[in-house]
Amino acid sequence: MTYKVGDKIKFKSEKRRYTIVGKTDRYLICTKPFHLRGNKYIYTIVDLLDQVRGPDMWLFGKYDYSKNEEIDLALKELDSGECYISYRNRINLDIEE
Repeated sequence: MTYKVGDKIKFKSEKRRYTIVGKTDRYLICTKPFHLRGNKYIYTIVDLLDQVRGPDMWLFGKYDYSKNEEIDLALKELDSGECYISYRNRINLDIEE
C-alpha cells in the first residue's frame, strides 16, 4: 500500500486512528491526540521494511513530533541510523486494511 502525509492509519491493537505526519520510503511517523497524560499527542514510528512500530530510542524524547522541522530531522536520523525504533518497546506491525 502507498502512504502519504495526511493519510489516516489504523492499527488492529488500537481504537483510534493515527495521522501520518512524516514519511520516507521506509518509515512513517504517525500521531494522534492524547490528552489524558497532559500531552498533546502520542506518536508511533512505523518501519515498513522490518514490519515493526514503536517509539524512538530516546528515553525522554529528542523530537517534538508536532513540528515539521523536527519530524524532518527525525526521518533523516532514522534513515541514517542515528535514531531507531526502541527495541524494548517495539511491536509487530498490525496495520488494519
